[in-house]
Amino acid sequence: MTATDKPHHRIAIIGSGPAGLTAAIYTARALFEPVVFEGLQPGGQLTTTTEVENYPGFPEAVMGPQLMQDMRAQAARFGTQFRQETVQQVDFGKPPFTLTADSGACTADAVIIAAGASANWLGLESEQKLRGHGVSACATCDGFFFRDKDVLVIGGGDSAIEEASFLTRFAAKVTIVHRRDALRASKFMQQKAFDNPKIEVAWDSVVEEVLDVASKQVTGARLRNVKTGAEQILPCQGFFLAIGHTPNTAVFKGQLDMDEKGYLSTKPGSTATSVAGVFAAGDVQDHRYRQAITAAGSGCMAALDAEAYLGR
Repeated sequence: MTATDKPHHRIAIIGSGPAGLTAAIYTARALFEPVVFEGLQPGGQLTTTTEVENYPGFPEAVMGPQLMQDMRAQAARFGTQFRQETVQQVDFGKPPFTLTADSGACTADAVIIAAGASANWLGLESEQKLRGHGVSACATCDGFFFRDKDVLVIGGGDSAIEEASFLTRFAAKVTIVHRRDALRASKFMQQKAFDNPKIEVAWDSVVEEVLDVASKQVTGARLRNVKTGAEQILPCQGFFLAIGHTPNTAVFKGQLDMDEKGYLSTKPGSTATSVAGVFAAGDVQDHRYRQAITAAGSGCMAALDAEAYLGR
């Protein structure tokens, strides 16, 4: 039996993005020899980005995949064990907790959930091929790269207005593409958009295709009016999705308290979930900030909370 196949661990970490790997670094340095279940997307959402300019310590920016590779190597240096598989089932009924993954089950005295959240996408082939090449689901992360450019924001809720408003700091023009003839955002947020001279709205419209895959850069989007069926090409250099995120918490339903959107609930001032010994960090419990640095910070908090729990 290899080290990564051990039947029992002091601490198991589900997820390998900034939150999970930071938790691994801290718990490994505390000699808990954590195991990390890396999941379907080892390294998390940052592995799909290009340059990361807002993570402290990198004055010349760092590529997202490189940042996550370095964090993984740092965790491994202190003795973290890695399992390149997904947790399919959990039993948090009583400690030690049981985690069933692709290759079998193991137990853990404490569990840190850092499974992240997935941005909702339109499902277009062109959209996926241009991710990181002008297509983004995070204006805060990538807005800086679109100075004096024309960009589109897809959505109609508060998050779409927030993204659009943020992008006006950089972009020459921001067009919100919404499938209805009225925004779903709150009245205050709607007025915020209407009062901004840089923001326009393409009403009753859906995206049929993001252009241009052949040139490997966004040059525009083909829109279809849902009422008339008419199509138009709207030129742009940036394409931002703002149609929400889905936390990766399906496997924990019925075991842990969640909010109405599926985000794990944690106790105020803590990363503790509704089950003693189970902690949550990063986007899996954060629907507001969703930044690599805040995820890493909460990963540190979860590690310290887990260490304190095991030290009782």
